[in-house]
Amino acid sequence: MTKLMLVGSVPLETTKEVFEKFGVPLGPHLDTLPDGEVGPRRYWVSGVHYRVFANHPDLEVVRRPRRDNDVERLVPHDQGDTWQFRVKEGVKQLVFGDPGWRLGFALDAINSHALLTAMKREGKLPQHLRLQVSLPAVNSVCAPANFPVPGDLDIVRPGFTAAMKAEIATMLAKIPRRDLAIQLDLARETIEASGGVPGITMDASIEMSTAQIRALAPTIPEDVQLGYHFCFGTIGGWPRFSPADLAPTVKLANAVVAASGRRVDWLHIPVLPDAGEDFFKPLAGLKASGARVYLGMVHTMRDYAERMRAARKFLPDFGVGAYCGFGREAPSEVERVLKEHLQAVEYK
Repeated sequence: MTKLMLVGSVPLETTKEVFEKFGVPLGPHLDTLPDGEVGPRRYWVSGVHYRVFANHPDLEVVRRPRRDNDVERLVPHDQGDTWQFRVKEGVKQLVFGDPGWRLGFALDAINSHALLTAMKREGKLPQHLRLQVSLPAVNSVCAPANFPVPGDLDIVRPGFTAAMKAEIATMLAKIPRRDLAIQLDLARETIEASGGVPGITMDASIEMSTAQIRALAPTIPEDVQLGYHFCFGTIGGWPRFSPADLAPTVKLANAVVAASGRRVDWLHIPVLPDAGEDFFKPLAGLKASGARVYLGMVHTMRDYAERMRAARKFLPDFGVGAYCGFGREAPSEVERVLKEHLQAVEYK
């Protein structure tokens, strides 16, 4: 049987629904279980933009998503419609109040862990499952597209990094380490390294990406699992960017593992639905350093066997998952997605 992972978001309304719908049937095949990123987290970094940045007294909103039928919209329609901010004049340091709680990640994780613990106690979920807390990487939240004024990111990114450290510290204080796994999601970072952002070289992009990893990963103790999800982006539809092959992603992944300063437990790498041998060939150079690799192969079961055979020529042993979190799929697609994950588990 093939080892399985869930990347993060699921198009259901509550964590209880996620645990029952996906955790119960897939739990024996998972090491970690996300809570579905329900509510505002379904929209990933946009949730941070309208819940946190839009309310910060030292930031001004420059642009917000255009209205739908004259009703406010919190989530961008596409890349040309994203939230934009600027740091107010005279602000030299961005500080977030209520440290450990301000971003909302720790509070959601604590509540989800309580439910996970209860369902394990009741025998509904396997005892080995850890709560998987998926956190957006700093440079994905604080991107030039969102802070277009030169110099603003130099103020915003350190402040947001400190806020993320405080959220992680709160999780460590409230959730037993044996029950916790943290995943950092790198979308802007993966697209940028792959040449999807004009004017930024691969090497410069990777250095910016690994700087945030060096700041965050060593703060996560070894008895908490750590993984990374590399992403081609979903805003405006997946994939936002389609690289010719996995060479840039592999180079970024190798640098991230080396910069982590601790054990890395898993790497999730997306796969395009029409991927052939040339796409997978760079996997031969992946330096996972013992981390389990999951490939995002579960789009559709059409041509699934061919993709698996092509990937195994260059990476003989790997698990599988969806190409990304599927929380922005229509709820009507849940049954199909679950069925495909169950089929993927059975593939040999």
